[in-house]
Amino acid sequence: MSYLLVGLAAMCVSGLTLFSGFGLGTLLMPVFALFFPVEVAVSATAVVHAANNTLKMPLFARSADWHVVGRFGIPALLAAFAGAAVLKLIADLDPLLSYRIGSHQAEVTPVKAVIAVLIFIFALFELLPSFRELKFDTRLLPLGGVLSGFFGGLSGHQGALRSAFLVKLGLSTGQFVGTAAVIGFLVDLARILVYGAGFMAAGMFGEQAAYGWGLVGVAVLCAFAGLLIGRRYIRKVTMKAVQALTGALLLIVAAALGAGII
Repeated sequence: MSYLLVGLAAMCVSGLTLFSGFGLGTLLMPVFALFFPVEVAVSATAVVHAANNTLKMPLFARSADWHVVGRFGIPALLAAFAGAAVLKLIADLDPLLSYRIGSHQAEVTPVKAVIAVLIFIFALFELLPSFRELKFDTRLLPLGGVLSGFFGGLSGHQGALRSAFLVKLGLSTGQFVGTAAVIGFLVDLARILVYGAGFMAAGMFGEQAAYGWGLVGVAVLCAFAGLLIGRRYIRKVTMKAVQALTGALLLIVAAALGAGII
């Protein structure tokens, strides 16, 4: 059941994120968090996200606006190192609260609380028109890169902010997809380098290594399939409906994570 759930989530969201500019990390991380600690879920999602962006590179990188990559992507790359380092720092902190719900032991840790707040905030980008239509002045591109990169390194939630900054630039669809793919790849590179020095090098999935890497492998393959399918059919999807569903799911996940249930 876990393989089916992770595979379906990766396939569907990978296709949708192709033209929305965000979504894969936003939705896949909570799915992984159903089976692993949240800091491990962030790391596992980073692997899938990086693999997906690596496939996008030869398909769309030639269409990227490299001026935008320089002004937004380089600050994002540098800030991602800081965000990933903060995740490693708070992952080992003692729980804030522990309690029982029947036979289930719920535990609210600092990393769960932080990720829950971020998921809640980024859910607003999906649900509220004022957030969904948020656009920033092009003069703020470097600042946008810093914010997007930092939150990308911390929780994987980089795409919504990135899209809010890039959407005002008047890029064509090809340029938007290509530019987002290159910037996302840079942030993922920073994340994996930092995570690799900590969670992954120490045995990210612990005793569940075979099972965990099996889930990651399924997610990578299904994300590839979703990307190729989405490349052909995604224009037929009504993004507002998808964003509403995504936002509602994220609010549920944020509440469960913040309460220590998952």
